[in-house]
Amino acid sequence: QVQLVESGGGLVQPGNSLTLSCAASGLTFNRHVMGWFRQAPGKDREFVAALSWNGGNTHYADAVKGRFTISRDNTKNTVYLQMYSVKPGDTAVYYCAAAVTIPQLEAGISDVYWGQGTQVTVSS
Repeated sequence: QVQLVESGGGLVQPGNSLTLSCAASGLTFNRHVMGWFRQAPGKDREFVAALSWNGGNTHYADAVKGRFTISRDNTKNTVYLQMYSVKPGDTAVYYCAAAVTIPQLEAGISDVYWGQGTQVTVSS
């Protein structure tokens, strides 16, 4: 049984930083693409970032490019999302995701494993 467990969410002031973690189990972690999505109140879930199994290929949504960094530690079966210079528009529930390929993960439709999500609120 695949489990993705996010942590690290919370309340953060605009301009500050926050790091999310996602611990994976029940899958061959170093053979899966990992990524992050988010869903703001009243909006659809949207792609944030993805990282290939060896960390050599990254994709970011335009809204977070240059501010967020995705990384992974295959020895700990964990993927991270470092969020810098956060904005109120970054407020959302952040979901960890796993898939076999980056296009599959970015589509977020089928054959994607999901975590339960962690709330990030950017407010002063």
